[in-house]
Amino acid sequence: MLRIYSDTVTLLSTLRPVIAGISRQDRDLARQLRRAATSVLLNLAEGAGQRGGHRRERYRTALGSAWEVRACIDAGVALGYVETPNHLLHDRLEKITRTLHRLAR
Repeated sequence: MLRIYSDTVTLLSTLRPVIAGISRQDRDLARQLRRAATSVLLNLAEGAGQRGGHRRERYRTALGSAWEVRACIDAGVALGYVETPNHLLHDRLEKITRTLHRLAR
């Protein structure tokens, strides 16, 4: 399995307090964040088992979900539900997004 897979599992763990914080104010946004983050992981796994164009499509879907994760976090911060997450979460998400961008080409 790709190294990015374990990075994404770690991202999910890191997101737990952010999801919990958002959930106290907005369950729908928290649910959307949880689904998007999980989608990154699931599409990575699916893409790893595919070939050619199908593989790239799964990676593109994972990339879109990673951008959605960022948007959910930004919305949660902008609405005052949570504080800006620490730099480790941001860096991890940035690394995952860059890797997915390369894989999706």
